[in-house]
Amino acid sequence: MTGCRFGIAVLGLFVLLAGGAAIFWAQGGKRAAQFARTAPLRCLDTSIERDAVSAHPGMVYVPGGTFQMGDTVYAEEGPVHEATVKGFWIDRHEVTNDEFAAFVKATGYVTVAERAVDAATHPDLPADMREPGAVVFVMPNDVDGSGNITQWWQYIPGANWRHPGGPATSIESHGDFPVVAVAYEDVEAYAKWKGRSLPSEAQWEWAARGGAPAVSHDQPKEANSWQGVFPVLNTGDDGFVGVAPAGCYKPNGFGLYDMIGNVWEWTRDDYQADEKQRVIKGGSYLCAPNYCMRYRAGSRQGQEADLAASHLGFRTILEAPGPSASQ
Repeated sequence: MTGCRFGIAVLGLFVLLAGGAAIFWAQGGKRAAQFARTAPLRCLDTSIERDAVSAHPGMVYVPGGTFQMGDTVYAEEGPVHEATVKGFWIDRHEVTNDEFAAFVKATGYVTVAERAVDAATHPDLPADMREPGAVVFVMPNDVDGSGNITQWWQYIPGANWRHPGGPATSIESHGDFPVVAVAYEDVEAYAKWKGRSLPSEAQWEWAARGGAPAVSHDQPKEANSWQGVFPVLNTGDDGFVGVAPAGCYKPNGFGLYDMIGNVWEWTRDDYQADEKQRVIKGGSYLCAPNYCMRYRAGSRQGQEADLAASHLGFRTILEAPGPSASQ
C-alpha cells in the first residue's frame, strides 16, 4: 500500500497537542462529516463530454516532447534524467464509476477485490485478509506517532469498486467520481475492452506536467490534497476532505483534470523491476505537507499489483495520430 514516512513536524505537533488530542480529533471528524453532506456530486458534465465531436471523445491529444523526468524529494524519484515521448491520446479525467460500470455490465467482469485471495499466492496472510476486499483509509481516533500506517489503513472484507469504503458504503449517486478499489488486472482489462492501454510512467509524467517548464514542490492549490495535519485533521480548504468528482479543479496546460491529487493512478511500468508491483503516480487527497508530499508530477510509488485501495484509480491512453492527422 502507498505508505509514506511520518514527518518530524507532525510528531512534534502531537506532543504539543497531547493534552487536547480528544478535542482535536473530534473537530476533524465533525468537519469531515460536514463536508461529506455538502460536497458536490458532479463538477464536469461527463455525459456531454463523451458525446463531444472528436476523433476520440473524452480524450485529449498530448503532443510528444523531451523533458527532465523524475524529482528529488524522495529517493525513489531519482535520478532525474532526460526522457522523450511520442504524442498520444489520454483520458481527460480519471475513469469514473459510471464508465467502469458500463464495462462490467457489458462483460460480466469481476474485479480482484470481489474474488477470494489465492492462499497459494499469499500463504502468510491471516484469514480475514484472504476474504474478498480492499485496503481502505479510515481516519483514526488516535495515533501513537510511530508512523505505523495500519493506524489509518485497514483491509476491509467486502470493500470493492461498488463499495469503496466497505460493505456499508455505496457509489450510488457517485457516478462521476473516479472508480477506486481496482487492482492492476482490473484496469488493464478495462483498457483492453476500450481498445486502449495504460500509460507508461514517462507518458503519464509528461502529461501531468502539462507543458510547464518549471517543477514546483509546493502543495498545489488546484488539486485535491490534504490540508491540515495528516491523518487526524483535514480542514478541507480545497473544498473536499475525501475523493472529489472528476474535474472539480482547473485543468493543466494540456487540458487534463486531476493528474495531481484526488486519487493515485496506475501506470503499466514495473516498480524497481518487480513484476508484483506497478508504478503509481500523482498522489491523492491523502497527501499533505507533513506526510507523503507526492502531489507532484515527478513523484512515484510502488503498489502491489493485486491490492486494491480506496485512493487509487486510473486513466487510459491511445497511441494514435493526433487531431490534424486523424481529421
